[in-house]
Amino acid sequence: MNISIWPGSASFTTLSASYYAVPSTGSRPTSFGYYDADPVFKVEADKVADWCASRMGYPIMDVELQERNFFKSFEESVTEFSTQVNMYNAKDYMLTLVGAPSSSNLSQRTVSTNMGRMIELAKSYGTEAGSGGTVDYKMGSVVLTSTTQSYDLNALWANVSESGKRIEIKRIFHDPKPAISRYFDPYVGTGAGTEQMLDSFGWGSYSPAVSFMVMPINADLLRMQAIELNDEIRKSGFTFELRNNKLKIFPIPTDTLTLWFEYIVVDDRNNPINSVTGSISDLSNVPYSRIQFANIKDIGVQWIYKYTLATSKEVLGLVRGKYSSVPIPGAETTLNGTDLIAQGREDKTALLLELTTLLQSLTRQGQLEQETIIGTSLQQQLSKVPLHIYIK
Repeated sequence: MNISIWPGSASFTTLSASYYAVPSTGSRPTSFGYYDADPVFKVEADKVADWCASRMGYPIMDVELQERNFFKSFEESVTEFSTQVNMYNAKDYMLTLVGAPSSSNLSQRTVSTNMGRMIELAKSYGTEAGSGGTVDYKMGSVVLTSTTQSYDLNALWANVSESGKRIEIKRIFHDPKPAISRYFDPYVGTGAGTEQMLDSFGWGSYSPAVSFMVMPINADLLRMQAIELNDEIRKSGFTFELRNNKLKIFPIPTDTLTLWFEYIVVDDRNNPINSVTGSISDLSNVPYSRIQFANIKDIGVQWIYKYTLATSKEVLGLVRGKYSSVPIPGAETTLNGTDLIAQGREDKTALLLELTTLLQSLTRQGQLEQETIIGTSLQQQLSKVPLHIYIK
C-alpha cells in the first residue's frame, strides 16, 4: 500500500469541504473540529503546515507526514493554550465564582472580584454567634407551672412543633426585670422633697413644674445599682440550667407563666447544600469554553506555532521510529525517529513551563507581588534623593 506523504503544500479548505460533502472520502481535517469554522484558523492552518514542514527539513528531506497531521497538531496546540489560560483564570477567580450561575460563558471576560464568598464562609460563624448566618433562628415557648422546676423541651416543643427534629437552644429569656423598670420616673426628681424644692424655687405653679429640674445621671446609676445589689443578696437569682434540652428553672416558679426561647433546627445548620441547581461548584463546571483561534493575539499565537512544531516533531519521530534503519542501494541509512521524539517532547515541556510561569505571574497574587517589589524598589530609590532643608 502506497501511503502519500507531505507533498509540499496543504489546503485546509479543500480537505474540509471534501470531508463534509462526502464523509466517506476520508477523515476530517482535525480530530474534533473545534475550530473548523474559525476563518482565521482555516487560513493559518495552511501556513502553519508549510512552516512546520520547512523546520523539519523539507524540501531537502522528505517529511513522512500528511497535511492532516499538521492540522491536528495545530488544533491540539490551540486547545492546549486555551485550556491553560482558562485553568489559571478559573483558579484565580474560584473564590468569587463559586455559587454563581454556570450558564454564562466566561472565556475572555473580566471577572469582578467581591467579598461575597468570604462573607458566605463567615456566615457559619455568624450563625453560632447569633449575629446573622444562613440558619433561621426560631422562637418557641413553654408554659411554666407552679412548683415545677424541670421541663423537657424536646418533648414539649421539638416533637410537637418541629416533627421530632433535633433543636438547639440558643437563648433563654429568663431574666429578672431590669432595675430601670422598677425605678419610678428616673429622668426627674420624685417624692415630697422634690415638690417642696420646686415650690421653694418658685416653680410650683407651673405645669408641669417638674420639667424645670432634672436629676443628675449619677443619681440614676446609684439607685439602679442599689436595686440590683438588693436583688442579688436578698432574693433568689433568676437563672437556669440547660442540658440536652432539659431545662431547669431557678428559682422554682410560684405562678403560671410563659417562658420564651430562641432555637435552631440542627439539620438546617448541618445541611451543606444551600446553593441553587445550575451554579458553579468546582473546577469541573466553571463555564470557561475553548477560546477561538481568531480571538488569540500575537503572544498566544506564537506559542501555538511553536507547540504545533513540537507536536509535529513527536509525531514524525513516531513514524520514523517504526524502522531504525532503511536499506538503500549499496548502503543503509539510519533514521532519527528517537531523536525527534525526544526533541519534540522536550520542546513541549519547555513551552508548557514557559506558559504556566507566565500565567502564574499574571494571577492576582502574582501581580500584587510584582507591585510590592516595584513599590519597594521605588521607595529605596526615592530615599536616596536629597531632602530640602527649610530654615525659618
